[in-house]
Amino acid sequence: MLNDVQQKAQDRMQKALDSLDIRLSKIRTGRAQPGLLDGIMVDYYGSMSPLRQVAQINVEDARTLKITVFDRNAIKAVEKAIQQSDLGLNPVVAGTEIRVPLPPLTEERRKDLVKIVKGEVEQTKVEIRNVRRDANAEIKDLQKNKEISEDEQRSAEEKIQKATDSSIKKADDLLAAKQKELMEI
Repeated sequence: MLNDVQQKAQDRMQKALDSLDIRLSKIRTGRAQPGLLDGIMVDYYGSMSPLRQVAQINVEDARTLKITVFDRNAIKAVEKAIQQSDLGLNPVVAGTEIRVPLPPLTEERRKDLVKIVKGEVEQTKVEIRNVRRDANAEIKDLQKNKEISEDEQRSAEEKIQKATDSSIKKADDLLAAKQKELMEI
């Protein structure tokens, strides 16, 4: 029973970290990354489809993404979707391929992105602490209902705290890595 509570808490903390990792990958750095275009939806024959379903995205060089569209008829739709995204990118069509040059980030924009990253990490830390609170409440209920002893309660709460500390450290590590990546010129 205690193991279930602890495992569920660790799983929820890991999901929060995985979600953070996905959100951070969508924040643009100075380098070209295919994950940058993950949120773009393309109007493909009347239905909205993720860009990855209608094209292959590769890194051509450090500042250029190369998009190979599977269907020639969808090239204009892909170009339009990229232009209309809030990423501020200007795609260049070259035959069946689309090249997306990434403009260099200004110092001010880099600092804004660092603030956004810090906000995302802080939000994840709050999620992790909420998981800890929920798990500790479940453990207290088990003790109150005399299903576990006080020693077992204390031991379980310590394990939950260790998992919380570990998860928060991982979030801080993700923050440090992303900050370093953003501030690189």
